[in-house]
Amino acid sequence: MLIVENLRKVYRVHKKEAGLKGSIKSLFVRKWIDKEAVKGISFSIEPGEIVGLIGANGAGKTTLAKMLSGIIHPTSGQATILGHTPWHRDNAYRKDMTLLMGQKASLWWDLPAMDSYLLLKDIYQINNEDFNKRLEHMSTALDVKDQLNIQVRRLSLGERMKVELIAALLHAPKIIFLDEPTIGLDLTSQKAIRDFLHDYKKQHKPIIILTSHYMQDIEDLCKRIIILKEGEIVYDGSIEHIKQYVSQEKVIHVQFESSWKQDELDTFLAGAPTGICDITQTSLSELQIRLEKKELTSVMNFILSHGKILDLKIGGIDISEVIENIQREGISE
Repeated sequence: MLIVENLRKVYRVHKKEAGLKGSIKSLFVRKWIDKEAVKGISFSIEPGEIVGLIGANGAGKTTLAKMLSGIIHPTSGQATILGHTPWHRDNAYRKDMTLLMGQKASLWWDLPAMDSYLLLKDIYQINNEDFNKRLEHMSTALDVKDQLNIQVRRLSLGERMKVELIAALLHAPKIIFLDEPTIGLDLTSQKAIRDFLHDYKKQHKPIIILTSHYMQDIEDLCKRIIILKEGEIVYDGSIEHIKQYVSQEKVIHVQFESSWKQDELDTFLAGAPTGICDITQTSLSELQIRLEKKELTSVMNFILSHGKILDLKIGGIDISEVIENIQREGISE
């Protein structure tokens, strides 16, 4: 089990002064300020659970992952993962943990992935039977068996990410940190990695913390998400609760045959039903209307009575928009 209690990380950073005079002055006398990257957060995660860690750039996601993987020490607070304190960096914890960062390579660029795997086999003391079984299963599942003996630098981005993922999981870790594992990949590679992780979780039941800016990764893999804002948790709960907000509203894109005049638009807005939450004019003849789902029928009748329609589309609100609102305003339970 993973338990985090009041974890906090403060960096001391140089305060830059504006202008040439300030730059010269800072060469001799520097001013320092404390920046809280993580502000006393607490949560727990059970084995077999994939938790999505969401937040804007600078929200503290990577700092948190680095503390829990033992790379950096916290300023204060406690964390216990499978009975270990991560930043003590004992070998037993290292064998149970892995960190995969989509923006940083861990395999040797000029060597085939297989050479790196053989080195990892000795580092983690994996016996031959387990090594061959795991490698065969993962390389087949990710469709990279034919790429294992090719130099990593000659592989495509998607292939490189897949062989990096195999390297991270070769020792069968019980706690997995995935930081942007599908960044920059095409849709096919993204789906292949998501499918693989979904099956891996079912089979091995590790604790997985996933950070990603791709909402498809979060929606497909995570039942629970933690949203960070400026180092603090603003939401910790099920993604289904977030989807309830998405399902309660609809968005209508409507294009009329003729352009709107300002007085016509004013009249339209003045007579709009109360179920309409927002109306945006996207062009002289097009409107985007956001409304409560229960008012869809009355709003549609209202639209049809105000001119001939050339095109009309009805859709839902993007879940990422709801998450952005939560980051700004929080969420009501």
